[in-house]
Parts: sequence; C-alpha cells; structure tokens
Amino acid sequence: MKGTLKKLGLFGIGLWALTEDKINELSKELIESGEMNKEEGKKFVKEVLEEQKKQKEDIEKKINAKVQETFKRADVVKKEDLKILKEQMQQIQNKLDEIIGEKKEDTKKEEPKKEEEE
Repeated sequence: MKGTLKKLGLFGIGLWALTEDKINELSKELIESGEMNKEEGKKFVKEVLEEQKKQKEDIEKKINAKVQETFKRADVVKKEDLKILKEQMQQIQNKLDEIIGEKKEDTKKEEPKKEEEE
C-alpha cells in the first residue's frame, strides 16, 4: 500500500497542484496509520515536493514553448524587434535631417550670389 501511494504521489497527474500542506497531511495520515514511520514520512514529503517542483518546471517549459510557437505562427512582432526598428527609423530621420540641413545651407549660400548678379 505504501509503495502504491508513494508512486501515485510522485507520478500522479496534478501533483504540481498539490499544496505542501496537503502533502504533509497525507504523510501524517500514513504515519498515524502505521504505513510509514516519521523518517519515511519526511523523506516522502521531500521527494513529493522535489517531484512537484520538477513537474511544475516541465509544465512551464511546455507552456512557454507553445506560446512562442503560437507567436511565431501568428507573425507577432516582439517588443525587442520593435525597439530595433524604432532605433533604425531614428537613425534614418537623423540622416535625413542632416541632409536637408546641408541643402538649406547650400540654398542660402546660392541666393546672395543670384542677387549680386542682378
């Protein structure tokens, strides 16, 4: 019985959803019923909590991978890509301002020459 409960606890679906209190409660019940001693109970709780953490991390990785896959399929622009694009646009704007500024200066220089010729 103890082995079965331990396996169910460690590998059962939804382990990640169990709270530490519930795990401790289950361990306490098994100790009180004589199915395990206190040392085994502590070890059981530790193993269940470690497995719970592992399962939670695995689920988070799978969810993250699916979200990334969905974004790629949806052709969504990432914030960092948008930032790069804005920086590039600003560089282009700065260059245009520089070029336009040079042309204005050239135009101002040419205007007095035209007046002198008349």
